[in-house]
Amino acid sequence: MATLLAGDIGGTKTILSLVTTRPATNLPHPSSALPSLTHLCRKTFPSRGYTDLVPLVQEFLQVAQQECGDLPPLGAACFGIAGPVVENASELTNLGWFLRAENLSQELKIPQVTLINDFAATGYGVLGLQPSDVETLQIGAPKANAPIAILGAGTGLGQGFLIRQADGYQTYPSEGGHADFAPRSELEFQLLRYLLERYNIDRVSAERVISGMGVGAIYQFLRDRTPERETPAMTALYRDWEHQIGHESKTIDLAAEVSKAAQAKTDPLCQEAMNLFIDAYGAEAGNLALKLLPYGGLYIAGGIAAKNLPLMKSGRFMAAFSKKGRVSPLLKQVPVHVVLNSDVALIGAALYAARSIQGQ
Repeated sequence: MATLLAGDIGGTKTILSLVTTRPATNLPHPSSALPSLTHLCRKTFPSRGYTDLVPLVQEFLQVAQQECGDLPPLGAACFGIAGPVVENASELTNLGWFLRAENLSQELKIPQVTLINDFAATGYGVLGLQPSDVETLQIGAPKANAPIAILGAGTGLGQGFLIRQADGYQTYPSEGGHADFAPRSELEFQLLRYLLERYNIDRVSAERVISGMGVGAIYQFLRDRTPERETPAMTALYRDWEHQIGHESKTIDLAAEVSKAAQAKTDPLCQEAMNLFIDAYGAEAGNLALKLLPYGGLYIAGGIAAKNLPLMKSGRFMAAFSKKGRVSPLLKQVPVHVVLNSDVALIGAALYAARSIQGQ
């Protein structure tokens, strides 16, 4: 048994977990030799409240010792970073942090420290999910050792994939979220033209539509197209949101408010915005599935899907996913799951750290 430190490092919050791990024969994923994990202590910290990751981790370890008693020496740590990781180093410009695994290892006295992209951590995390951690939208025809795809709309649109290797699945990052947005209807073509003109840009990426900022942009498009349909409540909220643009401390999340009103079914314009968003999301998921044929499963992570689960399950997402002309039957075989466990990246970081120890 080994004791590890796992982290999910974001610009807003940092989640740390102390984990014990041991080899397991009762595997959570049928084709991955994964260890079992036991989380001893988990805490969330405001990232902006610290000048660096080191004092944050030191504070966490002090709290963990108070709660769990004397801790054994840590064998390894893995941190999923919301940003690019190059040669085990990452710069979080919005925090002023520059993280280098070698320095973290020395300062924290942890023999082995690894930094990976947070979406790579999500990729490893889906391997360790339990049945209760996912909502299956399509059972499909799963195939052992087949590729696995992941995508998730949140702040941006993350995409990646996993390929089976001799020692288990390996996660690979992708910048597929920055590929071109592909409109499929007259309304979506109008949305494309609107975004090109509004932002004075020469192309629109999928991420500009399928993300939190995309929900807000879609709502802006629809309200500008038919302003008479906007409710007084949303008019007031939108005006307050506009006044906060450019301010560091914002109290209104337009995407969240649109989503909330749509779920309550109190605002037809918000409902239309979320329907348009889900259609685009499903179509992009289908595009990724066509490129990878992920018969090991396609996992939809990110906060938006889980928070709008009834809409994801309504049939709109899967209708757009499957509508691919003569190759549509291929996508009927792809298992499609919504990730409900918000700690999936933390689980992935722990699994990566555990595997690094096993490989020694």
